Amino acid sequence: MMKVLVDGAEAPLDRAASAAAHLLEQARLPLIAGLGADVEGTRAAVALAERLHGAYDHMSSEFALRDLDVMRQAGQFFGTPNEVRVRADCVLMIGGKLTTAWPDMLERLDLGKPARFDDLQKPRKIFWIGPGRGEAAAAGATEIAAASAEVPGLLAALRAKVAGHKIRPDATIERKLAGVAEDLKAARFGAIIWSAETVGRLTIEMIHGLLLDLNKTTRFTGLPIAAAGNAQGVVQTSGWMTGFPMRTGFGRGYPEHDTWRFEANRLVESGEADVALWISSYKTEPPPWNRRVPFIAIATPNTRFPYPPKVQIDVGTPGIDHNSVEFEQNLRTFTAIEARQASDALQVADVLRLIDSNLDQTLMKGTEAC
Repeated sequence: MMKVLVDGAEAPLDRAASAAAHLLEQARLPLIAGLGADVEGTRAAVALAERLHGAYDHMSSEFALRDLDVMRQAGQFFGTPNEVRVRADCVLMIGGKLTTAWPDMLERLDLGKPARFDDLQKPRKIFWIGPGRGEAAAAGATEIAAASAEVPGLLAALRAKVAGHKIRPDATIERKLAGVAEDLKAARFGAIIWSAETVGRLTIEMIHGLLLDLNKTTRFTGLPIAAAGNAQGVVQTSGWMTGFPMRTGFGRGYPEHDTWRFEANRLVESGEADVALWISSYKTEPPPWNRRVPFIAIATPNTRFPYPPKVQIDVGTPGIDHNSVEFEQNLRTFTAIEARQASDALQVADVLRLIDSNLDQTLMKGTEAC
C-alpha cells in the first residue's frame, strides 16, 4: 500500500509536498541523495537541486565514478553487448559477481555459440580472472582463480606478457596465465568485461592499459557493467544538464563538480548538509548514513528506514508501475521501457515537481539546467 506521511501521520499529497518544500527551503545546504530514478526523475531532481542551491549524489556514484574517472584521465575503449555477441571471438571477464551485477549477461552475450560474424565459426576463447563460485563454469570459461586482491597483479603480468616484456619469474602466475596472452593477441575481435562494483580503480586503469596495448595489433573493446539504480543514466542525464556527473552542487548559483566535496555520506556525517531528500524508486534502499539528519523520503513501499523521515512519499518503480526512459545495460544506451504492471503509483518526477511548485516563489533559481 502506498503511503504519504508527514511526521509519521497520514497526510494528503499536497500537504506532504508543502511540508517537504518548507523543510528544504529552510536548509543551509539541502542534499538530494539516493537518486535512484529514471531520466524524468533525474531531470526533476537536478532542477530542484539547482533552485535550492543544493547538491546531489547517487547511491552508486562510488562505482560509476571509478569508470568515469579513468575515462576522464586516459580515455577508454567501449563496445556494446550486441557487438560482443556477434563479433567477439575472444572474451576476458574480470572479477566476481558479474552475473549478479548484470543478471542477463550470459543470455544476452550467448557466449556458448561462435560469434555470428566469425567466418571460421570456431568456439570462442573465454577466460575469467577471479570469478565467483560456479560463474566460470556457467559461462563456459577457463577459470583463472584469484582472490580480489590478486587480480591487479595478474592483470599487470598479463599486460606485460601481451606487450612482450619480461616479468619476474613466478611459477603460479606462469601457470595461471599460460597461453592467455597469446590467445588475446590472436583474437580477431575481443572484449573485456568488468564491473566497477567488484574491481577497484587501479584495476580499471590496468584494464584500459591492456585494451590500449591489444588495439595496437588487433581489435579489442571494453564492456563495463553499469552500476545499480540507473547510475549510468543519472551520469549522462546530469552531464547534459550541467556538464558534470553526480556529486555536483549549486551553492554559488552555478554547477560545481567535486567528487569529495559533494559526496552524500560525507556531507551528512560532517553536518554540512542539514536536510536531505532521499530518492530510491528501484529497490527498498534506505539512506546509509549514521547521523540523524532530517530527511524526506521518496521511495518504494516497504522501505525500512533507520529512523523516521519527516516526510515520506511512496512511489512506483520505473518500467514496472509506469513507463520510463533509463540506461539499459543490455543495449548500453538509453531506451524507453513500457510499464510491465502499470499502476496509479506516484512517479518520482511528478512528486519532485509538486515539491518545486510549493517552494517560496522568491527563492532564487539562478541559471536553470536544461
